[in-house]
Amino acid sequence: MNPDPAPVRDTGGAPAGRVSASGAPSAGVSDAGRTLAWKERPVPSVDFNRAPYTVIWEVTRACDLCCIHCRASAQKARDSGELTLAEGYRLLDSIAEFGSPVFVITGGDPMKRADLEDIIGYAARDKGLRTSLTPSATPLVTRDRLASIKAAGIARIALSLDGPRAAVHDAFRGERGCFDRTIEIIRHMQDLEIPLQINTTVAKPNVADLVEIARRVEGFGAVQWSVFFLVPMGRGKREDMISAAQHERIFHWLCDLKHKVSFDIKVTAAQHFRRVAIQRERRAGRAMRTDERGCYLEVSGAGFQYTDGIQRPTQGVNDGKGLVFISHVGDVYPSGFLPIRAGNVRGQSVVDIYRNSFIFHELRDPNKLRGKCGVCEYRVVCGGNRARAWAMTGDALAEEPMCVYVPPLQRAGAPSIPDGELIS
Repeated sequence: MNPDPAPVRDTGGAPAGRVSASGAPSAGVSDAGRTLAWKERPVPSVDFNRAPYTVIWEVTRACDLCCIHCRASAQKARDSGELTLAEGYRLLDSIAEFGSPVFVITGGDPMKRADLEDIIGYAARDKGLRTSLTPSATPLVTRDRLASIKAAGIARIALSLDGPRAAVHDAFRGERGCFDRTIEIIRHMQDLEIPLQINTTVAKPNVADLVEIARRVEGFGAVQWSVFFLVPMGRGKREDMISAAQHERIFHWLCDLKHKVSFDIKVTAAQHFRRVAIQRERRAGRAMRTDERGCYLEVSGAGFQYTDGIQRPTQGVNDGKGLVFISHVGDVYPSGFLPIRAGNVRGQSVVDIYRNSFIFHELRDPNKLRGKCGVCEYRVVCGGNRARAWAMTGDALAEEPMCVYVPPLQRAGAPSIPDGELIS
């Protein structure tokens, strides 16, 4: 990928157009998503030892697609052991005890559940949870179903786009026509004024297309572009991962890009992006808050909430630290990418598991991190991706395998370098 410092045209805040049949912006439109892309109010800090920012429930593992990077290795048929609707209601009662976390309904494909609207309605209207949905782009996502989901109280829907054109995206998704269907779903969402988030997984097959994908996201009028970095689990393969140096270049490109586009950019499964953002802030002369040991504490550029209620915390969310994942059968994990089981909601409260299980306690303690992550001044706000460490080393507390940064304390016998060193 060529990290062009200005890869997406500056719209100057002008409204985005609706997508045309080809996926390109067309003229004369209203944009549901764009009106949400402004900072409404600061987001207060949360004690991650007591509550997460984000709770994700995989309501089913069934899905009609066969994505090459699927963390769940989803299958066509639903599991008979899935949490029932009644069990789901009890789970949502427990989630609400955390306060008001962002609640994400995922799969598999959540559209496979006929009771999806009941789940959304109970979460959003009865429990007051800011609820987001991540469906698969299949024929199940009709305009009528989207209207029903909106009426149930959904705050935002996230769709995956892993290529700017059909050849790339459909190869990722394992089904021809998936790209065109995604465009059709976006068109329905625009008509229904449902806020749109685009998710993209960065891997070798599409890394050269990121600039063009960003242009698509701009044209769609999306609220947020969530850029995932491949974790080699499920169907995801190590050989499809980009290099550590490529991670670093893309981080800098994204930092530049966020000043040129109207949508928010969120990086997922690459916590070391926060280190790059903080370094750039410091070099620009902006101070960042640290603790008494000099460890950075806040995520640069975050700490606000959109009018759809989906927020960006200032704290560094990581697997098990501000994040909890519940599987289709009720197993509780630090994240969907870190399959270390901590308990099951059929026998325990998710609140108790999150607060008291051994693995969650270990993951929330930055002093438990090993390798260079354990001595890094960014370990509180970053900490490296715990799922990738586990997938590549078998140790969830090992150093981030795809980070090029060398902390000063890692340089034994060398003078302290305030900003560390980057490996070329």
